[in-house]
Amino acid sequence: MNRLLLLIACAGALSVSAQEKRPVDAILNEFYHQPQHIMVAAHRAAHNKFPENSLAAIKEAIEQGIDIVEIDLHETKDRILVLMHDETITRTTGKPGKVRDYTYLELQQFPLLFNGAPTKERIPTFDQVLQLAKNRIMIDVDFKEDSAATFRQAFSQIAAQGMEDQVLFFIYDHHLAPDLYGWNRKIPVMPRAHSVAEVAEIQQIAARQGAFPVIHADASFYSDSLAQQITSQGTRIWMNALGKYDKLEEVQEDAGFDQLRRDASFANAIQTNYPEKLLAYLRKKGLHR
Repeated sequence: MNRLLLLIACAGALSVSAQEKRPVDAILNEFYHQPQHIMVAAHRAAHNKFPENSLAAIKEAIEQGIDIVEIDLHETKDRILVLMHDETITRTTGKPGKVRDYTYLELQQFPLLFNGAPTKERIPTFDQVLQLAKNRIMIDVDFKEDSAATFRQAFSQIAAQGMEDQVLFFIYDHHLAPDLYGWNRKIPVMPRAHSVAEVAEIQQIAARQGAFPVIHADASFYSDSLAQQITSQGTRIWMNALGKYDKLEEVQEDAGFDQLRRDASFANAIQTNYPEKLLAYLRKKGLHR
């Protein structure tokens, strides 16, 4: 009996050890406990090498060592959550119509395009992405639907995979946060702030229900004093390099990232179309693990 108990105890210890050694744990530790380090988010996954929002692009982001993969969710005609940025499928498949005009099986007939050419990749489901990313990378969910039922569906799928700690649920309207936390407090919400006034409103919500791990801001209202006030509460500041800064980066290496650091020196989560370049840039400067 004692030997049996010893074997059970050892098996339990090995199980805990395996859980602690998930690749995503290093990312989560940095996200929550190393605010001096800047987290890297891949916009629509690693879409410079594979079709955006595809399983291949997500695999590539994982292999590159990116911290967070940003994905976009829409609902099909038969209410399956799938990855697609646009309301229509035209730009990414060359086919007409909206995501919701097709069933999931109908959408599987259409190859995803890369640089205008068809690939072997198909539009993935949210469940497929969760299974691929589990224990490996954080996910930023840019939710494109607006019904409570679809919000609940996404939350249920995240919980079913046991991935509450890996997901950031991005919302454009911060007033939705209390409802979302009412459904599942384990899934962290990232509210979008469009002004200093909205930051104050978000902080009022946080005072009632607990701090948000990150607030999505932008350069239009950023100031170092505001940023310091936000980060002093243990909340990260998410900024986009998309547009202006990524375009500067296309012209000259490090130019865009240098400018973003000057414009928003306390931003410590950055989304970019060039995540691999940003990761290398940050590591050179000792701003990433």
